[in-house]
Amino acid sequence: MSQEGQLTSVPGGAVVVGSFALRTGEWFGRHAHGAHQLAWAPHGVLAVRATGRTWVLPSTLALWIPAGVRHSTGATSPALLRSLYFWPDRCPLTWREPQVVPVSGLLRELIGHLAQGRDTLDADARHRAESVVLDLLHPVSVTTVRAPLPADPRARRVAEALRANPADDRNLTQWGALVGASSRTLARAFVSGTGMTYGQWRTQLRLQAAMPLLAAGATVSSVAQRVGYGSPSAFVAAFRRGVGAAGGVLHPTGVSGPWPRRPRATSCPSAPPRPPPPRRAPIPPRRVP
Repeated sequence: MSQEGQLTSVPGGAVVVGSFALRTGEWFGRHAHGAHQLAWAPHGVLAVRATGRTWVLPSTLALWIPAGVRHSTGATSPALLRSLYFWPDRCPLTWREPQVVPVSGLLRELIGHLAQGRDTLDADARHRAESVVLDLLHPVSVTTVRAPLPADPRARRVAEALRANPADDRNLTQWGALVGASSRTLARAFVSGTGMTYGQWRTQLRLQAAMPLLAAGATVSSVAQRVGYGSPSAFVAAFRRGVGAAGGVLHPTGVSGPWPRRPRATSCPSAPPRPPPPRRAPIPPRRVP
């Protein structure tokens, strides 16, 4: 992954602005910062993984990542990552967990304003802009869609194969024949490791896999097929059950706004969108820790 980018700051400023171009599927590996970060993409769809969750963020949403929180950042479509880094000793915000933040037109313009070099923006003007940015940051309430990996190695292999191909419709008996476990053993492993039955977990996974596609503007029909639903209506019904409402802001893998026929996202483990997978995904090899 390219590490090329640009940082804009001035001595005494409270905010550093970083700009990084990301290709589809490109990720910065897990890391942490000594400063708070506001991760945002003015173009493309951004994804952030942290604290066991993943957020999918179109250009109308950003994610506040507190200092010291380990995370990874990537793109589900070609994107420009434009991050603001806030020095904790100069920042009044004390959020201890990642927070989804709406990006208004004014906040978008101010971020672009702060990305200008020191030759364009003097220290006083920069300080005023930083103060307004901080005033504009407020969290939005979100609904969580989660599909954690089970701890049992055999169930985990099944889960990882389904992450690679959410449309795979094999049942636990068929999976068990491949990973060397009975269907009952796998069923217990999913409940004990994720708090959900296998069917519930797979539904959550499919919703997560759908979100980056919806955020990028794919049709409900194409997304339903990609993630394993026989019809758009079946997918929409699962979506409504999974989030408890027809609209609103979703997280992780979230979209915001009303539920249109072709969702245009304004709002996470989910994988970046990938080409249509084969009907049967192979069991991934065992990993050596």
